[in-house]
Amino acid sequence: MVDAADVEASFGVFRKMRQALGVTGFGVNQIDFPPGATGREHDETDGGQEEVYVVLAGSGTMLVDGEPVELVTGRWLRVDPGATRVPTAGPDGLRMIMIGSTPGRAYEPRHGL
Repeated sequence: MVDAADVEASFGVFRKMRQALGVTGFGVNQIDFPPGATGREHDETDGGQEEVYVVLAGSGTMLVDGEPVELVTGRWLRVDPGATRVPTAGPDGLRMIMIGSTPGRAYEPRHGL
């Protein structure tokens, strides 16, 4: 068991929950964006990892391959490995968890995550 508040946030927003919990079967992290903040555009092509994002609080937008997806509390979003994604927080900020793993293969944690 771990409380998110007890996990130091990398870059002020990224809590490495997988490491804190000792999870080995999948990746899971929490992001706490302040109002209007934009995350890093990326994809998961190299590792083949699909990701699921779950919005815990606030709102925002996730651009998935250039298409906006509205993020609201309680919404779940799955993104394919090759799709580019970039989150942007709304006026109240955005708190979400990310869950990821590679379909059909054993999970291999990435260094530092």
